Amino acid sequence: MQVTETLNEGLKRGYTITVSAAELDAKVQEKLLEAQPEVEVKGFRKGKVPLAILKKQFGPRLLGDAMQDAIDGAMKDHFEKTGDRPALQPEVKMVGGEEWKEGSDVVVEISYENLPPIPSFDASAISIEKLVVKADDAAVDEALKNLAEGAKSYEDRKKGSKAKDGDQVVIDFKGSVDGELFEGGSAEDYPLVLGSNSFIPGFEAQLVGAKAGDEVSVNVSFPENYGAAHLAGKAAVFACTVKAVKEAKAAELDDELAKKYGAEDLAGLKTQVASRLEAEYAGASRAVLKRALLDQLDGLVKFDLPSKLVEAEAGQIAHQLYHEEHPEDHGHNHGAIEATDEHKALAERRVRLGLVLAEVGKNAEVAVSDAEMTQAVLNAARQYPGQERQFFEFVQKNPQMQQQLRAPIFEDKVIDHIVGQAKVTEKEVSKADLEKAVEALDEL
Repeated sequence: MQVTETLNEGLKRGYTITVSAAELDAKVQEKLLEAQPEVEVKGFRKGKVPLAILKKQFGPRLLGDAMQDAIDGAMKDHFEKTGDRPALQPEVKMVGGEEWKEGSDVVVEISYENLPPIPSFDASAISIEKLVVKADDAAVDEALKNLAEGAKSYEDRKKGSKAKDGDQVVIDFKGSVDGELFEGGSAEDYPLVLGSNSFIPGFEAQLVGAKAGDEVSVNVSFPENYGAAHLAGKAAVFACTVKAVKEAKAAELDDELAKKYGAEDLAGLKTQVASRLEAEYAGASRAVLKRALLDQLDGLVKFDLPSKLVEAEAGQIAHQLYHEEHPEDHGHNHGAIEATDEHKALAERRVRLGLVLAEVGKNAEVAVSDAEMTQAVLNAARQYPGQERQFFEFVQKNPQMQQQLRAPIFEDKVIDHIVGQAKVTEKEVSKADLEKAVEALDEL
């Protein structure tokens, strides 16, 4: 077997691998000998079928297997000797292709981009700020008011009262398009809060001013991007009967409210709220700190990037952003989405930082434990209520999904490792300042 270098420019590598006809034949013989004890052919006892007959019957299939084994083995030996790490799956092309004939040497061309050596850096030279926000009384009081708002009830207004924004109207309705009732367009005793924007745009506004007992015809048009394609853009009429008009009554901030939220009393609820707020602030602060760290790493560590890896990442970014901007386009009929210079710049940053974090994690022997993976799977499974078992089985059988769940845990642990060596200065700021810093993350 012979390996010859044909390209070595930057990160690009090219080789030809030649497997002689004799080597290939030896591989086939080896496979025939392995299979012989288990093969049964009519007229021969098990394990006693002559190799010549085995070769005639199974030779073509074994030849393909032997060829693949020889090439895979040559590539494995090559990567072990050179230390090369392909950025993506190498491209493999057989010279001669369909014209190759048994008894000839097998010549294969392989090409790939090698992962670059990652320069080391001094993490202790990195200085970052950690924003700290305290859960003050004003923030706790605001959160408690929101809880009370969420626990509000609705009581009948005086007879003859006109409905206004914020009121709840209890209605029966029947929706029709072109005079025909449509499925899912009717309901009875439906509690609708006016101004909640939970119905089609324009629907709720036409019920403002209605009284209990009123019959109201609501004329609206379904949005062009409405989920039900047969209704999208269509004009509709909803015949509504207003059965009750109710006003909101906020819940009292007292021990009874606290018990509804699992606390013993109001003081206990305040403590819970303060802890939750500080956990939220800490999570937001970490996101800001992580971005600051990645920004510094991006400027601190420079090296050549595998162009194909960047190209693939840019394509994924372009595809993802397109669907975020066009959520109505669920199909794949939009054709190829061309990556812009902005997409490519973001892809370069992601690839560079991904390689740096992977290298730091490898050198620091950062690992994701079984317990951490189990927790990640449990968290993800909550998105599929009632189908948790099927989700677990899917993850067990899908290495790609396992990697998707493992990757963010690994990254966070590497970030923690670097932060532990960096110079971190705490800075106490207001909730508003933290919110501005978080909003700025989306602008970058």
